[in-house]
This record gives sequence, structure tokens and C-alpha cells, in this order.
Amino acid sequence: MSGHPPTPTALIIGASRGLGLALAAEYAKRGWQVTATQRAPSASGLPALAKQWPKLLKIETVDVTEPLQIAELKSRLIGRRFDLLFVNAGVANRRDETIGEVSTEEFFRVMHSNALGPMRVVEAFAELVPATGTIGIMSSGLASIANNDSGGMEVYRASKAALNTLMRSFSARHPGDPRSLLLIAPGWVRTDMGGPEATLGVDDSIPRVVDTILAQTGKAGLQFLDYLGQPVRW
Repeated sequence: MSGHPPTPTALIIGASRGLGLALAAEYAKRGWQVTATQRAPSASGLPALAKQWPKLLKIETVDVTEPLQIAELKSRLIGRRFDLLFVNAGVANRRDETIGEVSTEEFFRVMHSNALGPMRVVEAFAELVPATGTIGIMSSGLASIANNDSGGMEVYRASKAALNTLMRSFSARHPGDPRSLLLIAPGWVRTDMGGPEATLGVDDSIPRVVDTILAQTGKAGLQFLDYLGQPVRW
């Protein structure tokens, strides 16, 4: 009998680039067994990370806007247990586009990718997370209705606020759930989505995001926290 505890496991959805890729790298660096997903097969990003961590990182492919792909991924992973399920999938639209200007198609695209798709993943994979585990989603400080004093990024804000509301409903439907449920605001980070003017580098945000997630292990219920572990107003 080995005296070593089992290697912790993470399923990270939406890890092909940006914050998700950095999240997968950070967990692998900390010795976790990581299953990380990309939206479509890629030659860079995750494959390069898998070469760096061949024993710890496994790549899967899923588009969260395709229910059939979610079901197929679940069928491949059924029977597995993940100490962490973290959903990072999401898209942005034009920053200055108001609700009066956005096309119906673009509105649906952002809402589908940022709210409906991630919650479908949570609904599908929650049963693979044990009572001691954590279910988290990458939200945004822009999701806070209480803190919205400046406007801007209206459709993106609305999609993330919708995500928060749906996760709150999920929590309400599971009273007594012992798992830690987290909505994480990673800060304004310099990525393709965040843009070059963002105040934080990926290395400023993601290690602290992981610290925050780990610090909530075993704390039941839903929390909306920033990357430093501070509560964000709903």
C-alpha cells in the first residue's frame, strides 16, 4: 500500500488559449492530473503544453455550444472523478456595441457561448465531481450589476451576469450540496480577449486564481470571488 495521497484531478473546459491555457498549465505545474479541452483540434496551445507535461495533461475536444459534443465528451469521461470542474469557455463582441446596435445573431452567439454553453457543461458534468470537489466557472468583474457604474461592453456584461444568475439558480436547486461552487472574476488580463491595455498579465492573475480556488476547497455553497479571493458584489 502506498502512503501517497491520490493525485488530484481537474477537468478544465475551454483551455486552448488565454486564461484557460494558463489555468491548465498552472494546475499541471502543481502536480494535478489535468484533462483540458479545446474547441477544435489545434497545432499549438494545448498540444505544446501536453508535450511539456506528458504524464499530467490529457487533451479532449468539445465546443460548448454543441450539445452533442458535450454529450459525447461525457460518454468518454463517464466513470472518471474530477476534484475540480472548471469552465472557462467564452467569447467577446465589439466593446462599443450597445444593446440597441447588436444584431440578433451576435447577441445569441455571445449569450450561447458565455451563459448557456457553460451551464450545459456544469449540468452534464456535475455528477463527476465528488462531494469534496469544486465546480467553478470563469465569470468577470463586469458581471456585477451592483458595480456597473460605467456601462460599456453591454452584451458581454449581460452574458456574464446571465451566467452568474444561472449558476445561482443551479446552487438554489441543490440545497445542501457540500461542494464548493465558484464564480471567478480573474481581473482585466492581457489576452486576445482582454486586449493589450489590460492592467494584469496572465502570470499576475492565474496563479492567484488557482490559490483562490484551492482556498475554497471544502467550503460548501456558491461564492462570487475575484482572483485575490475577495467577494465581488452581485
